Amino acid sequence: MSKTARWFRRGDQLVMLGAFVGAFALLGLSTFTSWPVGAGGGVPGTTEVVNPVYTSQAGDCLNWTKRTLSDVTKVDCKAQHMFEVTAVEDIGGAYGPQAPFPTDEQWQEISEERCVKASLAYLGGKFDPAGKYTVGPLNPGERLWQSGQRTLRCGLQVAGPAGGLLPAYGTAKTQDQSAVFDPGVCLGVTEALGVGDPVDCAEPHTFEIVGVVTLPAGDFPPLDKQDEIMSGECPRIAAEYSGGIDFRAKGLIVTWDTRAEESWKAGSFRANCKVGATPAPDNKGLTAWEKSIRNPNAPPLTTANPPQTTAVQQDEPTGAPLHSESKSGSATSSAVTSSSSEKTTTTTTTTTEPTR
Repeated sequence: MSKTARWFRRGDQLVMLGAFVGAFALLGLSTFTSWPVGAGGGVPGTTEVVNPVYTSQAGDCLNWTKRTLSDVTKVDCKAQHMFEVTAVEDIGGAYGPQAPFPTDEQWQEISEERCVKASLAYLGGKFDPAGKYTVGPLNPGERLWQSGQRTLRCGLQVAGPAGGLLPAYGTAKTQDQSAVFDPGVCLGVTEALGVGDPVDCAEPHTFEIVGVVTLPAGDFPPLDKQDEIMSGECPRIAAEYSGGIDFRAKGLIVTWDTRAEESWKAGSFRANCKVGATPAPDNKGLTAWEKSIRNPNAPPLTTANPPQTTAVQQDEPTGAPLHSESKSGSATSSAVTSSSSEKTTTTTTTTTEPTR
């Protein structure tokens, strides 16, 4: 996992402490993202602009498009959004008028005590600890804290493998939480040669998503059973996606993800088929490659939503991924060569991306 960069902007801006839920408990601090405070202020006769975060309630969704996050708006959850509010929490009872602005560690504890439980209740008790959603609070920022504001907005968001925020569509209450990406998405590479956020396929990347397989519902299938199903489906899907190219000749292999039992219990039955470069002999990291293997003459891809081809970036670094090693490691990949559908155990790898 990449190193953690902890930061947040104080003063006149909202600060979000991002954290995720794992096995129904908050497992670790990850990253901070800040929202500017909207205030018209200073012009006589004008109406003060109120940041929509301050009026949002459970069930509301927030979106933005600018790197500075200065255009936060409340939107219908059916539309693209970056944050879904799960609860409004007042922590004034524990932090009185004279209490100093909480430290990073204290915000971590507040998130665990308030937002985890509230978000689980919002989701009806079903949460995939290795899924696409993460939990975190929007706090009022230091300036409003000093003026007595003690109200938080807890919420859900989707993060890429390297911490960039990804757009969500539809309320999390009804969405499949499986950590999968749409076909046609390429996942970048980090400095540590791990899986990065979505990038243009012309750029160096670790995997190209070629399809999504829905595993048969029912009792949780052991990993060898999942491998059996995926090894039958993924080579066929990859061949259709690429137009039948020789992957081995290009130094590529067909891979797939599997689901953990905790994910299965939350209703996550979908897994990705993908293509990656043949692992290096030293096994010190993933091998990046460039360009897409998509058949240019194939019909347009059918996706549920616009493909997540890029992650939203901020003017300041977002730090480490919103998923810990224990979370990202719960999805595994197996590989087959292009000349056979038989699983090649010598090239089986464990991926670190929480695929969407």
